[in-house]
Amino acid sequence: MTQIIFLSVFFIVLMVGMLWDLGVFSKSTHDEVTAKQALMHTLGWFSVGLLMTAFVYLFHGDLQCIAQMSDLMKYQVDYKVQFDMSMGFEHAMQDFSKTAAISYLSGFLLEYALSIDNLFVILLIFQSFKMNGENQKRILIWGVIGAVVLRFLFIYLGSEIVSKFEWVMYLFGAFLVFSGFKMLKSGEEEAFETDNHVVVRFAKKWFRVAENNPNETRFFIRENGKLFLTIPFLVLIIVDVTDVVFAVDSVPAVFGVTRDPYLVFFSNIFAVMGLRSLYFLLGAGMDKFYSLKYGLSMILVYIGLKMLLEKYAHMYGFNEIHNLLVIISILALSIFWSIWFPKENQPHDGHPNH
Repeated sequence: MTQIIFLSVFFIVLMVGMLWDLGVFSKSTHDEVTAKQALMHTLGWFSVGLLMTAFVYLFHGDLQCIAQMSDLMKYQVDYKVQFDMSMGFEHAMQDFSKTAAISYLSGFLLEYALSIDNLFVILLIFQSFKMNGENQKRILIWGVIGAVVLRFLFIYLGSEIVSKFEWVMYLFGAFLVFSGFKMLKSGEEEAFETDNHVVVRFAKKWFRVAENNPNETRFFIRENGKLFLTIPFLVLIIVDVTDVVFAVDSVPAVFGVTRDPYLVFFSNIFAVMGLRSLYFLLGAGMDKFYSLKYGLSMILVYIGLKMLLEKYAHMYGFNEIHNLLVIISILALSIFWSIWFPKENQPHDGHPNH
């Protein structure tokens, strides 16, 4: 019980730290985010996400209320994992802790990489709507908070569905394979026409929208006693809708790594926490990591196939450690490829740069 209380306090402190890092408690968003600040914050949050692996190893059994062998056996059945129980409960718990930690780390790295891909789209949105620096910071603050809430709901619903309908995992797997090949074939994103976005069209149809001031930083304004939505507010909604679209890929992908909803939630939240700092660190240079998209597409295809062929994978001894090594290898190769073969040295493919 003491460990559960400690873990709860630890997580609450992290959430408060995230809000502070986002600038929720700051009275101004005018201060410029320097490259040094963004680097330190990004490294800090990434380190916290990695350190969470140790906490999962030490305390996840208490969080799941596993106190005896029957609890462990029930966990195996519920989340489709296997532990070595031949040497008694203590040895089985060590296997449980190791499996949980590796599964969390795999999910965290996967979600962090997919979050980077999400930043490409957010940058495109900001460029298309001509958002200034102050608006970008303000929208990212509330966008990250919205992403935390929406992903919690998405993970909760996904966990309930998976626990009741086993065949859904096969749908997830097929969908990930499709998404991976679709991402692999897609060209670079081009700026979209802002007036044609579904959020903008819906807002203009049902609400009053103030469009006259492109540098407006407020989300709502009142003119002649009437309340108007502003373009920054619409961009905030678009950013959160975009995150939900990405979650349709990323959350099923993490369920392919582990079905434990706590591990899925932790891996998602700790990946999203440093998103704002990472955005300002990468900035307009995000396109330098052009090959990351292809690496992510390969990971989605791999995890999808793993979900479809999971029974055969277990037959040949494929476990969480192998899964982690595959994810790390693909991510490392795609990042190093971008560094070794910079984009300007690649053949021109007819697509404009961001």
